[in-house]
Amino acid sequence: MLIDKTAIIYGGGGALGSTAARIFAREGAFVFLVDRTQAKLDKVTAEITAAGGQVETAVVDIFDLQAVNRHADAVAAKTGGIDIAFNTVSVMHNQGTQLADLTWEEFIHPVDGFLKAQFNTSKAVSRHMGESRQGVIINMSEPGAKLAIGGILGHAVSSAGKEVFTRILAAELGPNNIRVIGIRPHAMSDAPAAGSYIKDVFQPMANASNMSIEAFMDSMAQGTMTKHLPTLSEVAEIAAFLASDKARSMTGTIINVTAGATID
Repeated sequence: MLIDKTAIIYGGGGALGSTAARIFAREGAFVFLVDRTQAKLDKVTAEITAAGGQVETAVVDIFDLQAVNRHADAVAAKTGGIDIAFNTVSVMHNQGTQLADLTWEEFIHPVDGFLKAQFNTSKAVSRHMGESRQGVIINMSEPGAKLAIGGILGHAVSSAGKEVFTRILAAELGPNNIRVIGIRPHAMSDAPAAGSYIKDVFQPMANASNMSIEAFMDSMAQGTMTKHLPTLSEVAEIAAFLASDKARSMTGTIINVTAGATID
């Protein structure tokens, strides 16, 4: 689906980013992976190269706009432009603490972190997209954008902010032939075992409920309509479809992959 496409995956060494990298490369994209840790990038690179894919890596501070710009400029100079940007960057955040015990720093940390990552990456790549070469920016959200439950103030505000950002940016960039789409998955069932940060997010709540992380994840699955959570591969396959020309008329929307935990 992605033959001759140039794709940058931010957070490319993480659980979701690395899964998407393998799938994008399998579908023919020239994949540029960005992360904070070269060791993680090296592992993914070896797997993609062994499968015959095209991949390059870079260690970039995603919160440094100038550094993100320089990397995007270098990619565009090499390939003639950027077709796809998939932002899978994660920011550690608090879940389970209500307002009375929540500090301002705990509240604002995910809001500032997630939105800065989304702002910086979108600003950098959009300069090299569009016109005759349709661009696609894909952002990640979470169920917190729609849920009304206590203890997730900072998480929910950051999630809702990412979805609003996606919708408004789509309106701005649409005339330039750039699509902007969000994906809202539930917690991915195999993410903790793959080293995702969500294990650290959920572990305190699992401990408070005297559950293992596996049992806690299963309890979340039982709260969905279909009694299961999405997997990393399912979400990455959806991202590959959204990045492809098969989805060329989709923009300004959020793809709900929560198995019915949230509805729109």
